[in-house]
Amino acid sequence: MFLRVVRAGVAALCLLAGSGCANPPTGSDQDDPTQPVTLRFWHGWSEKNEVRAIEESIERFEAQHPNIKVRATGHVTDETVNQALRAGGGDAPDVVSSFTTNNVGQYCSSGMWVDLDPFMRKTGLDKHRVFPKNLLDYTAYQGEQCALPLLADAYGLYYNKDAFAAAGIKRPPRTMSEFRRDAVKLTRRTADGSYRRLGFMPNFRFYQNSPDRMFAQWGPRYFDRKGRSRLAEEPGIRDFLRTQRGLVTALGGYEALEEFRTGFGDEFSAAHPFQTGKLAMHLDGEWRGLFLDKAEVGFRWGTAPLPVPDDRPETYGRGYLTGTVIGIAQSSRHQNAAWELVRFLTSDTKQVVAFANAIHNVPSTKAALRSPELDADRSFRTFLRIARNRYSSAPPASLNGGQYLVSFQDFGYGYEAGDTDGLDRRLRSLDHQIDADTVQAQN
Repeated sequence: MFLRVVRAGVAALCLLAGSGCANPPTGSDQDDPTQPVTLRFWHGWSEKNEVRAIEESIERFEAQHPNIKVRATGHVTDETVNQALRAGGGDAPDVVSSFTTNNVGQYCSSGMWVDLDPFMRKTGLDKHRVFPKNLLDYTAYQGEQCALPLLADAYGLYYNKDAFAAAGIKRPPRTMSEFRRDAVKLTRRTADGSYRRLGFMPNFRFYQNSPDRMFAQWGPRYFDRKGRSRLAEEPGIRDFLRTQRGLVTALGGYEALEEFRTGFGDEFSAAHPFQTGKLAMHLDGEWRGLFLDKAEVGFRWGTAPLPVPDDRPETYGRGYLTGTVIGIAQSSRHQNAAWELVRFLTSDTKQVVAFANAIHNVPSTKAALRSPELDADRSFRTFLRIARNRYSSAPPASLNGGQYLVSFQDFGYGYEAGDTDGLDRRLRSLDHQIDADTVQAQN
């Protein structure tokens, strides 16, 4: 609220001055989207196939809007974008995208990304009809929709079907107790006691295993209505931590697991431990299927949602969501033309489906999720169902970006390693730390 008041005051001073304000008002009619214009679009994609998919998307847009040319710049980090937007000037981007949904709170509260609601009202786009609620949630902050979803990522379970069959396991686990039982049953050791194959690597430092991704199966609320951290009050937090710690213990202990983990190859290399058969189950996003297909692994594999707590079986099918977000720079002098590009990339069903198929990400509109033109690959469709599941969720936006998740992650590292004494006290301390970081961000 404080930042909104400050921004409103700045706008008032600009009006009184009559000139000298570099930024046009949100939804400004100063630019005519039917006139010739060149937009600068900065994004983070860098892999050859991804860049080509962006280029093809721009070609489709320019065919529909021959007066608007788009000059795209890829492999741009959030830090570089933010520096350019703070500096302003003619070289700053008009349209920006980010892979970091956690930063939406900063984009909205700082005013660097404009509120898109006026543009949607002007052009008749009903966001609630177009986008799933769980994706809208991570593209807004305190009621301000400064971003829209541009494809999504869903997280689920990859499992080795051959290993399951050999162990006599007929289906993927659905509850946490089944998960623990199966992980132990699937684990194989060598004669000297070291791991030949691990049922599941539970440690938080492993690739995508950050605490927030695994905690999503409990459907947590991180903040109260006043924006204060409430992890100490969250009903599922203790069950989550003890479940993960119990899995670590059942599979041989933290030290043994860490020793095994540090011998794994790069996450995106051919030495990935699931691809080489060192893991029987693995947490990952929908993109992992492409790597498995390209690697031509020597076993049958499948996908399923991650298990859920034993006392919440009705939520099975849920998962952690995140994705790419896109918005319009406040400093842009071509905001209406920029909106045409944002609207096309995020809400045109054919475009969203084509882009999702090209880079194997989850489409981010209701219509695209139902489209028969989507990739029919069975493993990919698992993640589409996770994205559509009403219990699936993403971490909420925060004023200081994802710092609260970094604090939670550090807390998780200590807990899984054995620092389990005084859990209630330590959770309250974590809440105080997160709140202090938020206050510092406000100042």
